[in-house]
Amino acid sequence: MAGLAATAAPVGERSATDLARAIASGELTSREVVQTHIDLLRSREPALGAIVRERFDDALAEADAADEQVAAGGDLPRFHGVPCTIKESIAVEGAPLTAGVVARKGQVASETASTAARLLATGAIRLGTTNTSELTMWIESENRLWGRTNNAYDPSRTAGGSSGGEGAAVGSGGSPLGLGSDIGGSIRLPSFFNGVFGHKCSSWLVPNSGQWPPAEGDFTRMLAVGPIVRRAEDLMPVLETIAGPDGVDPLTRDVELGDPAGVALDGLPVVISEDASVLPVARELLDARERAAGALAAAGASVRRESMRSIRRAMEYYLATLASADGPDVWTLVSANPDVPPKLRTIAREAARGRGDHTLPLFFLLLGERLQQRAPEARTRRAIEAGRALAGEVEDTIGDGVLLHPPFPRVAPKHGRTVGRPWMLLPAAAFNLMGLPATQIPLGLNGDGLPLGVQAVAARDRDHVSIAVAIELERVFGGWVPPG
Repeated sequence: MAGLAATAAPVGERSATDLARAIASGELTSREVVQTHIDLLRSREPALGAIVRERFDDALAEADAADEQVAAGGDLPRFHGVPCTIKESIAVEGAPLTAGVVARKGQVASETASTAARLLATGAIRLGTTNTSELTMWIESENRLWGRTNNAYDPSRTAGGSSGGEGAAVGSGGSPLGLGSDIGGSIRLPSFFNGVFGHKCSSWLVPNSGQWPPAEGDFTRMLAVGPIVRRAEDLMPVLETIAGPDGVDPLTRDVELGDPAGVALDGLPVVISEDASVLPVARELLDARERAAGALAAAGASVRRESMRSIRRAMEYYLATLASADGPDVWTLVSANPDVPPKLRTIAREAARGRGDHTLPLFFLLLGERLQQRAPEARTRRAIEAGRALAGEVEDTIGDGVLLHPPFPRVAPKHGRTVGRPWMLLPAAAFNLMGLPATQIPLGLNGDGLPLGVQAVAARDRDHVSIAVAIELERVFGGWVPPG
């Protein structure tokens, strides 16, 4: 499909797919495209704080090589000559791999994660590495190693996390596509707060190998690497690129992905969730969801409302499942002296003053881990089983269609307003718990110029259905709006 990013649009507003076509046809050169995005990033950094390590000179050299390949003729890969960015916690050989942990300062990746390697093998040119929250475990991208990332629309507000650098880089117009990872909304919330598209895929559809902190075992059904893009037509091409077993992650499944173009909106079941939120959802987000449902109904979809109060318990189940992860504890991962027990009071006091090696969210993570360790094993086991049962219940409700669900209770909050409030994760983290595909879809801006949006959630392995809904809603509402 041609998508919204028609050839008349500015280079910095077009989809990666459209830019690749323009480069291959000779309408644009890769150098023009890469230089445009470098200029956009330079104009917004360092105020944005999205890029922790740029490689602009290398990217321009690669763009020149890409143009030589075009001139030579022959077949070109999918994103030949198109710029991209990649989250710092996803390994790229020679790039930082610290997840914002001070104790890992100077650490670089010795090899490239399968997902990143697959994207780069399509001819995409990496502009740089993007910021994350400390240890990738909170929804505000700030750490003592790389600093804070600001929202692309309002620097006083969070860019989200843990893929906040990606969300801000793409939302600012500085990158057409990037890779993030999502274990509790970490792709979808930065995408929502920065007005772009993000997709968390079905569990174990994409390899989780090559990330730090490392992830393994059954709980990784909640974790997924995936695309953050400014135009919806790029979601499925990126997902197709990175999906499938890699011979390293033993849990990745070989799934035949569907085609969004083959999804018939006429008669598509669309469920509007009711009573599912612990916190009241802002009226402007509920109204945006109503407009989205109306647009789908106009396309022939069959819209209905369902009370889904059982989702309110999902946070308890999610935290229990997260705590069941194999591997080292949090202090071992973040401390230069892991054998010395953490002094939580000292960490909290220093973090509150902006001092020390750790952020306040890290303190709450350590505190939560300590409390979870005291929980009876039988209770944790029951919570994990209840989470699996909830997934089946929600899938039965969605059926062959999608669920429209708020991504967060409010638009992008001010910096620090989410800290110590894990229940705010519920609208996004619930679908990590369930292992279901969820696509974050921008729906324009509110009266203060901040992005609105909605999640479309589909049944397991029906990623193409939620992406098809994203494509349709972009057609109706315009999708990403470049920041002023």
